[in-house]
Amino acid sequence: MPENRNVVETHGCIVCGKLYEMLVVYAPDGHMLDCTVLHPDAHRVADEKRPLVACNQHTAKQIEWTLARHYPGKEQEEDDED
Repeated sequence: MPENRNVVETHGCIVCGKLYEMLVVYAPDGHMLDCTVLHPDAHRVADEKRPLVACNQHTAKQIEWTLARHYPGKEQEEDDED
């Protein structure tokens, strides 16, 4: 039985682009199962399909605006689930 893959990847803050290391867990079929940021000055941005990170200095509004700009329709999908 194939096992999950743990990979340390470099990802940029979705707002400003500052680079952070993330530990990402992939299933044998290649989809992301989970991830975490390996730096105390940043946090994971919730997304079930891709590892996203943002600096702690950015506001929730800045992050939402950037998500809407880079992934149009994402905020609409979240609103539909409520």
